[in-house]
Amino acid sequence: MDSIRTYRFRIYPDTKRQKEIDEQIELARLLYNKLLEKAKNEYQKTKDFEVKKATFNRLLKEALAENKDFSRIYSQTRQNIFVRLQRAYQNFFRRVKERKGGKKVRVGFPRFKAKGRYNSVTYPQFGFEIERIRRNCRKVNILHVSKIGSMQVELHRKIRGIIKTLTIKKEAGRYYATFSIINEMETQNVENTFPVGIDMGLETFAALSDGRKIQKPNFARRAEKRLSHWQNVIARRQKGSERRQKAKLRFEREWQHVNNESNDFIQKTTTELVESGYTSFAFEDLRIQDMLKNHRFARSIGNAVWGRFMQVLSYKAEEAGMRVVKVDPRGTSQTCSECGFLNSLNLSERVFACWKCGYHNDRDVNAARNILNRATAGHAGSHARGDLTSTVQQVSQAESLKREHTLEISGGSSRL
Repeated sequence: MDSIRTYRFRIYPDTKRQKEIDEQIELARLLYNKLLEKAKNEYQKTKDFEVKKATFNRLLKEALAENKDFSRIYSQTRQNIFVRLQRAYQNFFRRVKERKGGKKVRVGFPRFKAKGRYNSVTYPQFGFEIERIRRNCRKVNILHVSKIGSMQVELHRKIRGIIKTLTIKKEAGRYYATFSIINEMETQNVENTFPVGIDMGLETFAALSDGRKIQKPNFARRAEKRLSHWQNVIARRQKGSERRQKAKLRFEREWQHVNNESNDFIQKTTTELVESGYTSFAFEDLRIQDMLKNHRFARSIGNAVWGRFMQVLSYKAEEAGMRVVKVDPRGTSQTCSECGFLNSLNLSERVFACWKCGYHNDRDVNAARNILNRATAGHAGSHARGDLTSTVQQVSQAESLKREHTLEISGGSSRL
């Protein structure tokens, strides 16, 4: 099995190399906008624009003929720019098709990239090399990049696999190199003897079906005052001024620190779960983008980064030979995990008590048990309880009643 991973490292370009990176990013942004402009003009003239590689290749040649500065961009990087635009068009047409099919999505035509909205250049396959040299009595790693030059890169961990692409990115005034790696792995399927269901929440970050709870430090809330302070500073300073740019940089670094803390928590927590003896993981198939439309919980859901957590845990589990299952989220909090009876429960009620069999447990743990039941229904050794078919029927009936205080999300219902 081919495993695709990314490694991100800090790079330390000198002043000249920083200027080169900034110029390459700016030229890439201008070329992207030029290609988009040409594509829009061609469609307005002929009403017949095809999203094909040959079409964008022709537009790229026209742009190079009009502006010779674009030839300063490495050839492979130029190819990647129109691939990005091609992908943006493909996503646009996909959303149009989904909208016609009745799905409530924002179509979102590809936009021009404003300054600061395009912050990376990609080298697919060629144009870069890593060299290890001795400097000042110690060994350092040097990254050689075409059209930019050489700079020190901090390889804090060993790269395992074949490097396919390099992306140079500027973020909060710092520079990073991201390598995309393909690694051939032979994974052995783990016997599913200890499956676990995981319920994502807001009061508790994650509750497991065996009763364990995971609390996530609220990094964003903790940094609120600092973030708010720098937002106010930015608002007071004159647009386009150097002092405003400095304030924006400080704000970006504060946010970067919050994101780094959150990512560190996710990486450590997911690694611990994979190594805890569980043999498979079950989640709710949440429509997070739809859930963010609810103004009461959007901020908390965004800060909880459920999607990132499930994504990281999924690829780590699959690499370890474990199964990852997503189940229908309807009614997981309102269904008794012991007998399958559907109980009416408000969002403020944190303890689940079944009217029929008397079973009571933490609301989130009960939901996690239901998730496990649905994921393992019909499998030997699943320890699933209750009749899944009757439960789903009860849930469907309950959804049609639209009980008060139940969170409903367009395009499907999800539970907090």
